[in-house]
Amino acid sequence: MPTINRPRAPLWAALRAQIQHAQEARVTRKALERELATYTTQSDLADLHAILDRHSDHETADIRRILARRAA
Repeated sequence: MPTINRPRAPLWAALRAQIQHAQEARVTRKALERELATYTTQSDLADLHAILDRHSDHETADIRRILARRAA
């Protein structure tokens, strides 16, 4: 009869949780990218940057990274 190695069960649970978290983060990031894609004119982008400037770099890093990628 094969033995079941139970100490690995928490490892698999942790891996599943990490994968699920990564998938959820990707969905959230894609939604943010779609929303930011609606800012198309220079005026829109200037307004958005003015709003971002009121917040810390830590709070706005993801948005700034997406905008920088779009501008490149």
